[in-house]
Amino acid sequence: MCPLIMDNQSNERSFILSGFNETMNFTVPLFSVTLLYYCVMLFFNISLVLLIVLDESLHEPMYIFLSSLCINALYGTTGFYPKFLSDLLSSSHRISYEGCLLQGFVMYSFSFCDLSILTVMAFDRYLAICRPLHYYSFMTKRRLSQLVCFSWLTPFCLFSINVLLTARLKLCGINIQRALCLNWLIFKLACPEADTFPNNISAYVIIAICYFHYVFIIWTYIYLIKTCVRSREDRVMFMQTCVAHLTSVIINVTVMAVDVMYLRFGSRDLPQSLQNFITLEFLIIPPVMNPLVYGFKLSKIRNRILSLIYLKGK
Repeated sequence: MCPLIMDNQSNERSFILSGFNETMNFTVPLFSVTLLYYCVMLFFNISLVLLIVLDESLHEPMYIFLSSLCINALYGTTGFYPKFLSDLLSSSHRISYEGCLLQGFVMYSFSFCDLSILTVMAFDRYLAICRPLHYYSFMTKRRLSQLVCFSWLTPFCLFSINVLLTARLKLCGINIQRALCLNWLIFKLACPEADTFPNNISAYVIIAICYFHYVFIIWTYIYLIKTCVRSREDRVMFMQTCVAHLTSVIINVTVMAVDVMYLRFGSRDLPQSLQNFITLEFLIIPPVMNPLVYGFKLSKIRNRILSLIYLKGK
């Protein structure tokens, strides 16, 4: 079999994105809805980032982490939606080999960044509620910078290695059975004789690190709940600042669990459109839900938004 399809003029190696096969009959409605949704997503996340950056009263660790979460949403969705919208208007749904690897890297690092940021946010809430006397002495500007760097650099390093391991594989297929590139989908195109052992080890290491993040979040919330039960003031603080975070964690866990389980064990008998939706959940739900949840639940942000609306209405 031919490893990759070759462009006759440029000799560019490329894949075919087969996930677009069932979109041909409703391209214009799908393009319109997707463009509108992407614009709403950009508006929510950019607005929240600007609000936090421009309002000095929001220059606190919790809000800095929230702005990092929104920036990550912009990073991940930009790696998918422009290409997806372009493909909807194109008759040729192809992506270059290098572009496919890059998109796979962006998709996985984006989803892992979400988890890393939610983990440091859980740690921040644990310190604020369970160790309030040590909070400001520990959460200095330097420590805050270190935590933000950790939440970004860890996924980038892990998936750089992951993508490099995939790039060394000889591939015997050209069809990506989705509307986007993911490292696992490229890996499945490897020739039978290819040495995939390092890739499997890398995947298990990443899964183990993910589980560690989830276990750490669960551990912090066990202590948070134990602490908040004892004090009415702590219960109020928990409801004001932790419910939004807990909601984001539940959304993240649900979306990622469905996505990972389907990619590895899901039926191929489902309609292609439903397969695409399941695969794209992590790019559809969290980037919009996170700014909405935090915007409504965090009183400082909600009051600031309402005051801006009130001033504009006068």
